[in-house]
Amino acid sequence: MKNSTLKTILLLAFISLTGIALSQPMGPPPKDKPKGEHQGDKKDNIESMKIAFLTTKLDLTPEEAQKFWPVYNQYNDKLQELRKKRRQDEREAKKNFDELSDKEVEQAIDNDLAFRQKELDLQKEYNTKFKSVLPIKKVSKLYATEEQFKRVLLDKLKDKQPPVGN
Repeated sequence: MKNSTLKTILLLAFISLTGIALSQPMGPPPKDKPKGEHQGDKKDNIESMKIAFLTTKLDLTPEEAQKFWPVYNQYNDKLQELRKKRRQDEREAKKNFDELSDKEVEQAIDNDLAFRQKELDLQKEYNTKFKSVLPIKKVSKLYATEEQFKRVLLDKLKDKQPPVGN
């Protein structure tokens, strides 16, 4: 009974958060809000949706959730930090691409490969940590569920975009 009540609460939270997130306008930020603040709201909504989605799909018990979320949040923060650095590097390289020497282009490629290796190393490190707080089947389900969430999110974003040419 306790487990089904928790599932019901989590499902209702997920539905509520999804409804709130999807009801937010996808257009330009309101004039009274700085651009960065609006982006933070969207990011927070997406993170809330992701938490509810993962919790529901992984069917975490309260004990598992208590151990899992701090580890996952730490992993996610480190991954976002890595990806932010990569985006900055890519923007720099694209902005000055025509002026870069062959040696500099080669270095940009090497940097990208190094990033991919760091990302893989981080995933391996946290795979071990996830296995220490969750049963192995839920760890496996975590990776599939993250991919599923990305597809759901992309589909929602596609539905919000105006058709090309309008």
